[in-house]
Amino acid sequence: MKEPERLFDLIDRRRELCPERPVFSNKKNGQWEKHYIDEYIEKSSLLSYAFMHLGVQKGEHIALISTGRPEWNYIDMGVQMMGAVLLPIYPTISESEYLYILSHAEVRYLIVEGETLYKKIGSIRNQLPAIKEVYTLNLIEGVPSINDLYAIGDSHRDPDGLQAIKDSITTDDVATLIYTSGSTGTPKGVMLSHRGIILNVLGIKESPGKDWTRALSWMPLCHIYERMMNYLYQYLCMEIYYAESIAKVAENAQETNPYMMAAVPRFIEKMYDKVFRKGEKLTGFKKKVFDWALDLGFDYELNDKKRTLWYNIRHSVADRLVYAEIRKALGANFHMLVSGGASIQPRLTRFFSAVGLDLYEGYGLTECSPLVAVTNSYAEEGRKVGSVGFVLPGIEVQIHPESHEIMCRGGNVMKGYFKAPELTAEAIDSEGWFHTGDTGYIDSGGYMFLTGRTKNMFKTSMGKFVNPEVIEERFKESPFILDMMVVGEGQKFAAAIIAPDFDMLKDWCVRHDVVASTREEMLASKTVQERYQKVIDKYNATLGNHEQVKRFRLVPEVWSTENRFLTPTLKIKRNNITAFYKKEIEELFV
Repeated sequence: MKEPERLFDLIDRRRELCPERPVFSNKKNGQWEKHYIDEYIEKSSLLSYAFMHLGVQKGEHIALISTGRPEWNYIDMGVQMMGAVLLPIYPTISESEYLYILSHAEVRYLIVEGETLYKKIGSIRNQLPAIKEVYTLNLIEGVPSINDLYAIGDSHRDPDGLQAIKDSITTDDVATLIYTSGSTGTPKGVMLSHRGIILNVLGIKESPGKDWTRALSWMPLCHIYERMMNYLYQYLCMEIYYAESIAKVAENAQETNPYMMAAVPRFIEKMYDKVFRKGEKLTGFKKKVFDWALDLGFDYELNDKKRTLWYNIRHSVADRLVYAEIRKALGANFHMLVSGGASIQPRLTRFFSAVGLDLYEGYGLTECSPLVAVTNSYAEEGRKVGSVGFVLPGIEVQIHPESHEIMCRGGNVMKGYFKAPELTAEAIDSEGWFHTGDTGYIDSGGYMFLTGRTKNMFKTSMGKFVNPEVIEERFKESPFILDMMVVGEGQKFAAAIIAPDFDMLKDWCVRHDVVASTREEMLASKTVQERYQKVIDKYNATLGNHEQVKRFRLVPEVWSTENRFLTPTLKIKRNNITAFYKKEIEELFV
């Protein structure tokens, strides 16, 4: 069958190959509700007709603010088919960010999930004169909803007109506009083509098992990585279950028995921390067995040929006694976690693979649709710990000989930044190379490795360059540290602001007779400070002298998207954290 050239071609492909299988499932009133291809096509078409009747023109932007659910896809395809461009926005950002994005993108129609977001947009609506109407997915009395759009479309069906528009859309046309999360500055509108995202889908289509039929989706679909994975699931005729929330991922996985899901490193780190804390509560022989199984997992070789018979015997015992119980948390069929957004700790790759939850990595950016490289299990050596895999077919990569910056060229690279030709010219040079801002290398076997981000590197007063991300990832291997930011620009040494994992720390304090009723009291404890110094000493021993954290400050705040310490993709916002802890950072260098 001919491969899709536009994203909405996935619908016709799905109807032809597997019309009997459910496409989406979401939970309503305690039950999983299935949605099939005929409903998908009908509702997407009704939305196309509605926007055509409302006068939306080819290339105009329609914004959507919602968590993952079937309607997200109906809107996505409905907007694409009639030639408009979908602008998905995170449901967790601030009013000021919504105001900037909606104004900059010149949005005329906006769809939001429910009452909370409707009120949030309502608070800035008078500053958005270009917006003609705001619709909701959840029904609110007296408020226009998606049902009204369906009704408009039903009253103004124009299949011939819609087909003519679809026929005019090429694979190089812009399919979506996505504003970057803005970890270092003002969000930029990234214009991605149908070709770029489809190149990603086709580049990883061989990774899932041929008989896998279900996937779980919990990350926001405005995250291009999760969205691209959803297109992959549709391409492979897999049923997509939308988790109720991040807190219910494990529960929903046990109910639906998916074969795979995508995640970000922070989520995987927290998965491991839950496992670790469970083991910490054991005593006697059970704890000794648990700790032995954890240590064994960290020595796991991904390549079958590199594991000895003696290791395999011990692994079999650990599987029966410990690993099988850990696997149950994600259902009976779970095989693959696909990690993207940042590097994953190598020990976690080994551990979860030992447990039987194969951890696959990918590397990319929103500007690259998003993947540049991905783990390939079919390579001669299979997966390699620490590597983000191989460059996808149809994509070129060069490593700058001096800065070691990763540069990418190919159909996956964005069309440019919306209304920002000067920024586009800075990012994409005259030969078409997109400068990622990430540093790395490709080994002799073709495996790509990441080493840091050029914009985050700093130089000490001693003239030594420090890559903070490498140090932070090393220290975050400790279950005591949830988040961390290394600082020291222009100073004699590197220091760190540390946000503890308070769930872990509370348990530890109980076991070590530390009495504290607040986080502040906990962090002020001499016993706690000494414990964190041991953590610092342990990881400092693995670093060069100029990279070592000489001083640190424990802070009581939990870094989150709500307090704007994390981006929606759960990366730290260095500028915001630096501003908030200005005094604490200054005191580190007194």
